[in-house]
Amino acid sequence: MPQVLRPADADELRETVASAAAARVPLAVAGAGTKTGLGRPMDCGHVLDLSRLSGVTLYEPEELVISAAAGTPVSVVEETLRAGGQEMCFEPADYGPLLGKPAARGTIGGVFACNLSGPRRVKSGAARDFLLGAKAVNGRGESFKCGGRVMKNVTGYDVCKLLAGSFGTLAVMSEVTFKVLPLPAQIHSVLVLGLDDAAAVAAMAAALMSPFEVYGAAHLPAAAAARSGVATVRSAGKAVTAVRVEGPPPSIRYCCGKLTEMLRARGAVAEIDEAESALLWREIRDVALLPADGRAVWRLSVTPSKGAEVAREIAGACDAQFLFDWGGGLVWLAAASEERPEALEAEAQAIRQAVAGAGGHALLVRASEAARTRIPVFQPQSHAAAALTLGLKESFDPNRVLNPGRMYEGV
Repeated sequence: MPQVLRPADADELRETVASAAAARVPLAVAGAGTKTGLGRPMDCGHVLDLSRLSGVTLYEPEELVISAAAGTPVSVVEETLRAGGQEMCFEPADYGPLLGKPAARGTIGGVFACNLSGPRRVKSGAARDFLLGAKAVNGRGESFKCGGRVMKNVTGYDVCKLLAGSFGTLAVMSEVTFKVLPLPAQIHSVLVLGLDDAAAVAAMAAALMSPFEVYGAAHLPAAAAARSGVATVRSAGKAVTAVRVEGPPPSIRYCCGKLTEMLRARGAVAEIDEAESALLWREIRDVALLPADGRAVWRLSVTPSKGAEVAREIAGACDAQFLFDWGGGLVWLAAASEERPEALEAEAQAIRQAVAGAGGHALLVRASEAARTRIPVFQPQSHAAAALTLGLKESFDPNRVLNPGRMYEGV
């Protein structure tokens, strides 16, 4: 049974990784363990648990910057920022419940290691866009720093951006420093009811291109809308297309009014207030509106204008339910064959064929361990990209100590 290693500080972390590298013992890197089911299954000798590396180490509200140890719970960071009237405006998603783990247990290191970003990314950017600096240990057991505390501090390669989204396969971050922004004064949402997928994508595109402070656009087909905790959405009995508006009350009233005028020609329009909007966008952020019955869940990234077309092609090949975010550029789907890996292989082929035709990529976010062993979890790479990935792994972790094989076999 794997031994759990819990370093108490950055020095112990370095020594632990160095010892593992010397003995060539692979480590499964974890914070709170909420995302252990995300990625390919790994065969590791030990678990490297970062939960003792916790706490906010620097917070300067006037400079819009915060630093925290990698094992700090996201909830602690959010509470600290709220006290200063600020937030992580990339809205890190909580995939704990989606992956069968408790909610609100994820760590800030996991957010950046997996580049977790919510619905506002379409307007504000991803987690990696806010990462200013990091302290980390590579697979040789060497400590290093990258970035700093301001945006304009990078010369040469931006290693911070490289670590964000590497799923702990290149280095173990012990501390992260990132930019934060003031909380919005208010959030409201304008809803358009009854649109089909293609009409919804067109409506979302029009809203996002308007000058009316739109910070998110998502489309919930009828089955997804029926699972919402927001009464207006749940009781609609049809598809709901949501457009998110942020700002001070006078701006909210003006922008919602203008969006209502603009979208009324496309379907029945409603508006929900701040409390209901907060709940709805949290449900969208955490992918809580797809079936919670163990089906395989995929995340597709495509050109927004092709989102409905890709979904239609996939629906013709397999039984699936959908959720559209980022104006249609992010398509979530729950397929029906998670418990039958051989059937899921056929679905995976159909999904990746549809995505490839649109120039996008697909990530298998939730599936059984057996399915994640048989089916590529991450988008298969071109020869050139695979060579680059291998070269980076060789540079950072030549002995394959850190999360080996989590993203791609052999690296």
